Amino acid sequence: MRTFIAFAMTTTVLAAGVATSLQAENITEFRIGILGGENAQDRLNSNECLRAYTEEALGVETKLFAPADYAGVIQGLVGGTLDMAWLGASSYAATYLQNPDAVEPVLVKINLDGSYGYHSIGFARKDAGIASIDDMVGKVFGFGDPNSTSGYLIPSIEIPQYKDGITMDSGDYFGEVKFTGGHEQTIVAVNNGDIDGGVTWADGQGDWEDGYNSGALRKAVDAGLVDMNDLVQIWKSKPIPEGPIVLRKDLPEDVKATMTALVDNMYDTDKDCTYNISAGESLGFDPITHEAYVSVIEARKAKSN
Repeated sequence: MRTFIAFAMTTTVLAAGVATSLQAENITEFRIGILGGENAQDRLNSNECLRAYTEEALGVETKLFAPADYAGVIQGLVGGTLDMAWLGASSYAATYLQNPDAVEPVLVKINLDGSYGYHSIGFARKDAGIASIDDMVGKVFGFGDPNSTSGYLIPSIEIPQYKDGITMDSGDYFGEVKFTGGHEQTIVAVNNGDIDGGVTWADGQGDWEDGYNSGALRKAVDAGLVDMNDLVQIWKSKPIPEGPIVLRKDLPEDVKATMTALVDNMYDTDKDCTYNISAGESLGFDPITHEAYVSVIEARKAKSN
């Protein structure tokens, strides 16, 4: 079945008018970066189907890279050692601010309702007696990665707006503010009681008990890491634009066209692979441009000043 699907996808790309026979002459390998958020092996496993399809479509060896933190993917894209990645909006902003010519956004994940937004979700253990940010005074609050949109940038801006007197400094409103290293680490730390509350990402659609339809909570449920009945939502951000799939800008045009078509067609070709690479239920991916992320770029720029 895998071979048939890969063949069907390749012929779909060919039908779109992409000359795949030229690609092997222009590149010798293709490298896909995977942001942090879950442990490296799970990230590699989830994206193996994409790696296999890419290798079939391009006709060159394709490798997955799962650095320990977001910065590893960002620097790989800026330095030209990675060819493709699914970035968060803030990671795209960081990449763009370092080198506007490094990558171009091509596709974005679409939710089941047709939107392409998601939320930063604040959460705690239900048995901790924490029902909102008001109950987090003096307690330990966890962010994921400093380059994460939902795991740092947006909550670090919006949570202080929730109530006068809240800052992100340890010992001020919160007893301690710490970085856990990623979404999965935050979820596990809260679930284990190592920190009192934290933030992660979810589309905010579907049922809480499932970890919503897609996002880090859904991935944690699928992996058997948490029972959502043990957790409670304590905060929710305004909608955030879903981050883009980006391609290295100076890739050959036929390679970019092939990879855009491959992922764009994935929902129709292999829904299981789509589920794996989009962190849960979605309608696949649709085209997106740089203009969708201008506001996040400005927010990131303002945060660094």
